[in-house]
Amino acid sequence: LAQTLIIIGAATASLPLAKVVLVHGRRIALTFGLAISALGALVILSGSILQNVFIVYFGCAVFGVVSTAIYQGRYTATDLAQEDHRARALSWVVWAGTIGAVLGPNLLYISDALGESFGLPDMGGPYVVAAIAIAIGAIIIYTRLKPDPYLIATTKRNESQQVPSRHKLSDAVAQLKDKPRAILGIASLAVAMAVLVMLTVTVPARMLDSGISLQIIGLIVRINIAGMYLLSPVVGWLVDYFGRVPMITVGVMISAFACILSGLTSAEATTVLAFGQFLLGLGWSCTMISGATLLTDEVSPINRPAVQGFSDLLVNISSAVGGITAGLLILTASFEILCAVALVPLICITVVISIPACRRHSATSSP
Repeated sequence: LAQTLIIIGAATASLPLAKVVLVHGRRIALTFGLAISALGALVILSGSILQNVFIVYFGCAVFGVVSTAIYQGRYTATDLAQEDHRARALSWVVWAGTIGAVLGPNLLYISDALGESFGLPDMGGPYVVAAIAIAIGAIIIYTRLKPDPYLIATTKRNESQQVPSRHKLSDAVAQLKDKPRAILGIASLAVAMAVLVMLTVTVPARMLDSGISLQIIGLIVRINIAGMYLLSPVVGWLVDYFGRVPMITVGVMISAFACILSGLTSAEATTVLAFGQFLLGLGWSCTMISGATLLTDEVSPINRPAVQGFSDLLVNISSAVGGITAGLLILTASFEILCAVALVPLICITVVISIPACRRHSATSSP
């Protein structure tokens, strides 16, 4: 339930944070989002101290805003990037997630022990560390993200094309009906997240039920994270070199192979499962970076935050749907059926890619 509330919080914040970007720019939006999520971490800690589960759940929803801020942070890197370097710019922000993925688990027990030495409840220390780290990030962004890249990009466009200085969220999202490649980008992001969640929440549980040690399971989880983040700069270069749609296709194919491999492999074959989890993460990376870049290519700078916020909303919804679907299929069917069902949205994306309008290059987009 706590994880579900975090996803709900992220989804709920997607469009409001996009509105803040439209009015005040990336700097204020990211600072606000991070500050709210740091407050959420402290609310969770307060609920734990007071032993009030409702306060904890409320804090989880507030803390979920950090996911939306992270998504917006990726797009910040593309605001002033040249079109032929846009994917690489975004990929380096994704790669930075490797640092958090490595440091986070290693700080868990240290911060917990430190928190207990100060009389905090069990696992209270990590939330203090999270709040401090997020607050530091907010301060750095507020003081160093100057001038604001989104405001610069839109100011240049306003001066050159005489467009309105303010757009509504509804106006920007409405433009998607004439941009099939942008819709493809959003659909790719949503599908990639749903498939990733469906397998990553079930593979460790399946292995645990089969008696695999927590150490091995933890290693496989880290291998999955490595696939997601470690090769991001390479993926970004490939997206810029070969094109957005071809790399979405590559990402879909890798994810599909990971689903098939996982479904055909027993829980005891940890080496093969580890390889499958790495491929799953790599497929997500290819699809996410190429889909996000394609979406950015196809939308004018002044409309990007609104459309990106709408995309973040759908990605969060697809994450929740993926988790719920995985749970229901494990309870009512089997892991093998789950892997087969995960192939369905990947096949749908392949069909969408085959539509000529999605493959046709626009005047402002990369191949």
